[in-house]
Amino acid sequence: MIYSVRGKLTHKTNDLAVVECAGVGFACRTTSYTLSPLKVGEEVFLLTYMNVREDAVELFGFGEAAELNCFKLLLSVSGVGPKAALSILSDMSPQGFALCVAQGDSKVLTRVPGIGKKTADRIILELRDKMTDRIGEISSDTYAELSKPGTPASGNAAEAVTALVALGFTAAQAQKALAGLSPDLSVSEMVREGLKKIGSIK
Repeated sequence: MIYSVRGKLTHKTNDLAVVECAGVGFACRTTSYTLSPLKVGEEVFLLTYMNVREDAVELFGFGEAAELNCFKLLLSVSGVGPKAALSILSDMSPQGFALCVAQGDSKVLTRVPGIGKKTADRIILELRDKMTDRIGEISSDTYAELSKPGTPASGNAAEAVTALVALGFTAAQAQKALAGLSPDLSVSEMVREGLKKIGSIK
């Protein structure tokens, strides 16, 4: 399994980045969010996912762990393949996707080319179920504290935990990442700040 690639970007198109590592060019299918800041001729680093089929072996590259986690989650949904997963993650950021799932908003997904209502509903249903299972890692006392009414932006912290879990992080990681953040922040701001911190959490 190829975990990541680091090297010079020799070519890119609207959905492909070719990274040369020790004389070997790795063609990585990817999203517009990952491709946008990359420049041909410069060194790049991509986290990768290898998809093996009977007729092909494809490599997918992502600029951040959150995007890779979302990609893996989407592939776990019945009927969703790599092409559809890339389309979704090219249309919205990992944070946006996590909030979409956390809030059960399938309508946002239907704006993605090739994603119909049935597929969007299935993504929300299956991933929310998985998120619910993983949220069980949070103690009842901690979750009650996060959701306690009567505080500024009541419930935002609990929803941000849910969104981070949707991105593929554990509930424990999400709790630590959100610790100390102002309750005045919106859910999206909490998720954004949490993602900045989560890389240093062991």
